Amino acid sequence: MDSIPDHIESSYSENTSVGNNSSTGATSSSSTPSRYENQKRRDWNTFGQYLKNHRPPLSLSRCSGAHVLEFLRYLDQFGKTKVHTPICPFYGHPNPPAPCPCPLRQAWGSLDALIGRLRAAFEENGGKPEANPFGARAVRLYLREVRDLQSKARGISYEKKKRKRPPQPLPALPPPGANMVKLFYSIVATIKLFWVFCLLPEKQCLDLEQFSS
Repeated sequence: MDSIPDHIESSYSENTSVGNNSSTGATSSSSTPSRYENQKRRDWNTFGQYLKNHRPPLSLSRCSGAHVLEFLRYLDQFGKTKVHTPICPFYGHPNPPAPCPCPLRQAWGSLDALIGRLRAAFEENGGKPEANPFGARAVRLYLREVRDLQSKARGISYEKKKRKRPPQPLPALPPPGANMVKLFYSIVATIKLFWVFCLLPEKQCLDLEQFSS
């Protein structure tokens, strides 16, 4: 059983490139499974064998988020990523100049990709989404803790780079003289209103006086 998960650590970089080359994969024969599908099937078989070798044996229907965490911690013994401890002189150093006795662990990226594949495989094999142990809150929190711990220990950042938004086009400027035209029409409208409400009533009053006399 100790040799089963050897493929997990190296699969992360392979599967990240699969998404980038999806256009080329689309042109291949549909009968040939992709590297992602092959990897997902191997991961699912690995997890199934882990459940069989569990003491006591564990069925998939009784598997919970806690058992998924046990599986992830079990995989750490096969890790190839150096994670420095806080007392190590190379703690937080991205490129240590010398070897150190710090433990090897599964890289956060490998675990994150693994959980994504197992989560999909669980539902593809008849599992209900609401009962998916790989999507449990405890698993998400564990992955977040591993990411933060390894980021500090290895001196690297796992934060995704924000995409720069394209510059917004500036609003079109009005043509020269447009403001003067608007001002002219505004003055004309004001004069008309003044005439209607002020001068015209006064003129009507004068006409009535002349008529009455």
